[in-house]
Amino acid sequence: MSQQSPPPIPVPAPQPESDFYWEKCKDEELWLRHCKTCDSAYFYPRDICPECFSRDTDWVQSSGKGTVHTFAIVHRGPTPPFRERTPYVPAIVELAEGVRIPTNLVGVEPDPEAIKIGMAVEVVFEPLDDKISLPKFRPAS
Repeated sequence: MSQQSPPPIPVPAPQPESDFYWEKCKDEELWLRHCKTCDSAYFYPRDICPECFSRDTDWVQSSGKGTVHTFAIVHRGPTPPFRERTPYVPAIVELAEGVRIPTNLVGVEPDPEAIKIGMAVEVVFEPLDDKISLPKFRPAS
């Protein structure tokens, strides 16, 4: 009997404001929006700065380095696509640029219990299809 692959997880839907972000993720580069008015970087990519509401924004490349701000270990996924991928580790990573990004931690098997708040991590990318590669984070080498 052959082993079935798990059902596909939902794929993010790129929008005009985020197209550049997803293109760069396909190239295995992590980019953030940056406000020229208040000099803050932010995530999720959008044209208006969430701090000062300026539209004077551009893009900056992230180092891809950060630390674990918070995390959970999921042993019972909420829907079929996630149930078959347990355990998995959703997390918030604080990037070196000061931006917090929701993500998943990978490369922590077989002992996700070894994850610690403040643990150094680095970005890796998981291709989902020909348009989307998700940034995930693993323990820094």
